[in-house]
Amino acid sequence: MNLAVVILNWNGVKLLKQFLPNVVEHSREATIYIVDNASTDDSVSYVKANFPEVKCIVNSINKGYAGGYNSGLQSIDEDIYILLNNDVAVSDNWLVPILSAFKSYPEVAVVQPKILNYRNPQFFEYAGAAGGFIDKYGYPFCRGRIFKNIEKDQGQYDQDTEIFWASGACFAVRKEVFKKAGKFDEHYFAHQEEIDLCWRIFNMNYKIWFCYQSQVYHLGGGTLSTLSPKKTFLNFRNSLFNILKNVKPTEVLFVLFLRLLLDALACLRFLFSFQFKHILAVLKAHFSFYANFFLIKNKRSSSLVPKTYYNINSIIVQYFIHKNKKFSEL
Repeated sequence: MNLAVVILNWNGVKLLKQFLPNVVEHSREATIYIVDNASTDDSVSYVKANFPEVKCIVNSINKGYAGGYNSGLQSIDEDIYILLNNDVAVSDNWLVPILSAFKSYPEVAVVQPKILNYRNPQFFEYAGAAGGFIDKYGYPFCRGRIFKNIEKDQGQYDQDTEIFWASGACFAVRKEVFKKAGKFDEHYFAHQEEIDLCWRIFNMNYKIWFCYQSQVYHLGGGTLSTLSPKKTFLNFRNSLFNILKNVKPTEVLFVLFLRLLLDALACLRFLFSFQFKHILAVLKAHFSFYANFFLIKNKRSSSLVPKTYYNINSIIVQYFIHKNKKFSEL
């Protein structure tokens, strides 16, 4: 079973200088690829000059996370793709537990390691933490992170277990399942396309797995800050895409209706905190969703029977009303 560590890059030469040496040093079991999204800096020349063993695939335009990986992975033949952000440091032997999980469990199609904060490694990192879940209305959360509340890693989630979605910051997937599921949806451009893919894989009766013995350290915000209105736009819109694509026909319209009401409450929260650009981003997200409604609706699979995807009804109720700030309290 061959491994490919695939790093998507766009104008990230500073991040490559900081993180690539670490990845090369600790990824002896894999072939390393850089998929460059038409960078205008000297990312590619830096890699070729300093790491000739790393293979470079150069896209002609910036296709975002989804399109960038879809395009680059076409040229990669290894059995397992390990998609890694360019702002992630890895630990020694981080690949061994991931490979073991794939070998031990044929039903496991996707694996995520424990993702810790690069700047403060005692804490989980926002994007993925100890594995992702989703509520009935499409809001994602993690073991170790609910909204902006991030837990300290005290070993409370140190067990390999099934999760619902794996973080795109470090996302290991079987090549054959990735292709069978239809790859990433390029209409997302960036953010939550990994949740959509995991949802489709889940509906195909494969498992998404968290592997705690593998640890990586994510800087975060390397491309878009968590405070960016563009990030708000993409997260809200793409979350609506996820619902429309993957919730079963008898429930999808009801779930979407309630989700719209909950998004209105989110706008009120932005209003009270004077985050007016984020209100505009949510409104733009909804208009973009309506404009693309039928395009996304036509991507719903007619051959698969969607399964129950959530373990709680509303993470918003749990967090803001019941004041449950940790996954273990849900």
